[in-house]
Amino acid sequence: MKNNNNLRDANILVIGGAGFIGSFVVTELLKEPIKSVVVYDNFARGKKNYLNEQLTDARCSIYPIGGDIREIDILNKAMENVDYVVCLAAMWLLHCKDFPRTAFDVNIAGTFNVLEACVKNNVKKLIWSSSASVYGDAVELPMTESHPFNNKNFYGASKIAGEAMCTAFNDRYELEVIGLRYMNVYGPHQDQTAAYTGVVPIMLNKIEANEAPIINGDGSQAYDFIYVEDVATCNVQALKSEKKHGFYNVGTEIQTSIKELCETILELKSSNLKVQYKPYSEDDARALVQNRIGSKENAQKDLDFLYKYDLKSGLKELINWRIQTGIDKK
Repeated sequence: MKNNNNLRDANILVIGGAGFIGSFVVTELLKEPIKSVVVYDNFARGKKNYLNEQLTDARCSIYPIGGDIREIDILNKAMENVDYVVCLAAMWLLHCKDFPRTAFDVNIAGTFNVLEACVKNNVKKLIWSSSASVYGDAVELPMTESHPFNNKNFYGASKIAGEAMCTAFNDRYELEVIGLRYMNVYGPHQDQTAAYTGVVPIMLNKIEANEAPIINGDGSQAYDFIYVEDVATCNVQALKSEKKHGFYNVGTEIQTSIKELCETILELKSSNLKVQYKPYSEDDARALVQNRIGSKENAQKDLDFLYKYDLKSGLKELINWRIQTGIDKK
């Protein structure tokens, strides 16, 4: 599908724009002939220094009054005269598990607030971050967008609800909205040390500390890892596409087991450490999903999106960033 919308002179609001994926979306948007990119972020997980470079561009700014999607009047004010919105604000998987009520307020009610504000302010199109978590464990591989919702956890439930709201707003108000179901995203600006972080930073931290990386289960559980810059590119492609509504996988369609991931990281770090295996704890939400690989066909066809980074090249970028920022020594 052709991308007819070139975003010329557009004003774009990026909700969660100081975060892991959002900061990369801002970078990609600034490569387009836009008029302005305004970052709306409450800095719960985002960091201003993730935008240092972007803010040197006069077209980029941080909304000064607030940045929480639960603050309806401030959110509405931020959307005045905005053409397009990209929404990446959410509470993450394990955070939702521990705080489901807040997960509801942010991921479900917050999404409703964003949709409502888009309609009120005549926003032309919204790109909304969903997740492959809606699918739960795979019934068939690769998962197409019509794969059943097999989810059992709060995070996935909040994304399913958010998607349903997007569809309802499209149907009722003709709001153009595209939801992107991210596979396992990794890369710079992902919190490398938080209690709620991903498998890639956890492994890198262990190896950097010269401790044996620990794999839950037998390491055969396999996922679709996609580099954060590719995910950001997909957000921009979705914005530029002619598609008015739909949900798309954002992945590589390449299956990588946790064992393979660990071996690749050990190789890139020139480490001789040996992997240790341990059973999942009884309440680990991640134990529920053993396989998740997304079909890339529809995103390629409708959004003209195809990933650029394979796992090794993406991990190299991440390791270099960790060295530059002093997280890793070498």
